[in-house]
Amino acid sequence: MSSLALAIAPTRIRRGWAYRVALALAGSWFVAALAQLEIRLPFTPVPVTGQTLGVLLVGASFGSVLGGLSLALYLAQGALGLPFFAGGTSGFDVLSAASATGGYLVGFVVAAVVVGALADRGWDRDLRSSISAMFLGEVVLYLVAIPWLMQAIGVGLGRALALGLAPFVIGDALKLFAAAGALPAAWRLVRRDAR
Repeated sequence: MSSLALAIAPTRIRRGWAYRVALALAGSWFVAALAQLEIRLPFTPVPVTGQTLGVLLVGASFGSVLGGLSLALYLAQGALGLPFFAGGTSGFDVLSAASATGGYLVGFVVAAVVVGALADRGWDRDLRSSISAMFLGEVVLYLVAIPWLMQAIGVGLGRALALGLAPFVIGDALKLFAAAGALPAAWRLVRRDAR
């Protein structure tokens, strides 16, 4: 069943567990598709991808529980071998403590839960508060990713910030604004009563 068909399903179906599972899977596949938009920078082990856009949009439109579940499914599918991570990579090793990108992937789940929890509390009602919720989600993402990166590649905080945060600030800001702008369309597809 297509996402559009799910979005226009009767209310009884939209409130059912099967619909929520379908949404969670669709959200995980959306993030996986955006992971394939990848730019490798020669000076950092962390690629630029479209994943953050998906994480913010899924979290804000699905809410904390369904958004977190969607991103957990994303990680599970990638860990089990589907080519869902940046550049079509997969496997448990991408999520290991030795992986430079593992912290970002785990941080995606936490960020989706945080953005979703703020949306559940009404922070998704206007553009300004949506941007604030998504910004806090990005902060949480980096609070997970940067210490993980430090440990994975054996560098100090300053070097980790130079490799794992600084190159992404402008792109993440653009993705944040794009996600906030796309949120009303996502609501129409998801239908708020499915959360």
